[in-house]
Amino acid sequence: MDDLLTALDKVLAERKTASPASSYVAALNAEGLNKILEKVGEEATEVILAAKDAAESGNSEEVVKEVADLWFHTMVMLAHLDLNHTDVLKVLDARMGLSGLAEKAARKGHNVVSDDA
Repeated sequence: MDDLLTALDKVLAERKTASPASSYVAALNAEGLNKILEKVGEEATEVILAAKDAAESGNSEEVVKEVADLWFHTMVMLAHLDLNHTDVLKVLDARMGLSGLAEKAARKGHNVVSDDA
């Protein structure tokens, strides 16, 4: 699957400078970061709504499709900012093995209360 993400990163980077008439991604980039962020927010809302529907219906097909849309638009945002999926994976890799509380405290510069306290 990493090959898929790498291929998508390449396409998104190429379309940053392409003619807006040539593709959806090129048009989004031409409209600027605020338009891309608007799409990310819209897709995030659709994920939330699809997840609520899936919890009630037991059908998760739509939530998976909406998450794919969110990931895609997030990758468009990353490319617009000269970043890619490997930048995100490096952060996730560094967080593996840390408890969520320890990782969050490290980001904020706080000490974590141990279980012994």
